[in-house]
Amino acid sequence: MSAPPRRSLRVDPEGVSRLLRCGQTASCRECGNPIEWYVRSNERRVRLHPHEMPANGVPESCRWHVSSGVAHPSGDGSSWCRLPHAVLCPARPAPPDAPQLSGLRRSLALRTRRLLDAGVFAPSAAPAPNGPRPGEEVCRPARPVVQLLYLRYLASCPIEEIQCVTQTRRRVRCSAKVLGPGALRGVWSLVPVSVQRGQLAMPSDVMAVYSLSALPYQEQLRWRSQRCLQHDATPTAGDLAVADWEPFDPLRHHEHIHPRLPAHRRRPGPGSPAPRQAHS
Repeated sequence: MSAPPRRSLRVDPEGVSRLLRCGQTASCRECGNPIEWYVRSNERRVRLHPHEMPANGVPESCRWHVSSGVAHPSGDGSSWCRLPHAVLCPARPAPPDAPQLSGLRRSLALRTRRLLDAGVFAPSAAPAPNGPRPGEEVCRPARPVVQLLYLRYLASCPIEEIQCVTQTRRRVRCSAKVLGPGALRGVWSLVPVSVQRGQLAMPSDVMAVYSLSALPYQEQLRWRSQRCLQHDATPTAGDLAVADWEPFDPLRHHEHIHPRLPAHRRRPGPGSPAPRQAHS
């Protein structure tokens, strides 16, 4: 029995949005190489390498396949498979159980080096030029937990760097930030680490959350749709990217739990009083 023919996704020429909801192309924030975003069966998103690979050269634990626009972490019995970008990203440690992928990782590392040398890519983990001076301690979550509409989400970047997802008239993504000039701001607060029913208790008692709960309902909707103030006022503008909100799970995202409020604190010198801790 022959395999069913593949159908490619197309954007409706009369539609407002220019966004494909699955297979959306982007670039990795850590290495700059192209990726494709897909949705899993549990509604979580996953980054896949944009090209299929021969399955016989990929460990079974690294094989993925896409069916009806949904990504599944297993092979589909064919001679081809997809790869998660996490096992190929040169900015991350190489997985010990996948030595067959070292050649592809090297080629991606060379491309990252060319992007860095050309000055067209800067890793998101690079320190800011106006960062803290020596002797200061920084607490700034790279992926903060945000509370809006009574739910908690994990952002993909710091609050000040969350970018609008709307398409401009030049058919490029809007460069404005959601937290732009004139936008209502949330507040950082320490809240209890609540776990879901049936989960074990977490070792941390409190965590830092950027709460938007005090903002008006329409303003929270703007944050969830990830639009700047200008494009929020023009609902006919289409989206060019998917909002980078991931439902927060305290067990899966335990490394992003921060037990204190984001602040710049100078390290205490000899004889100086100890800094006070923030409490909720």
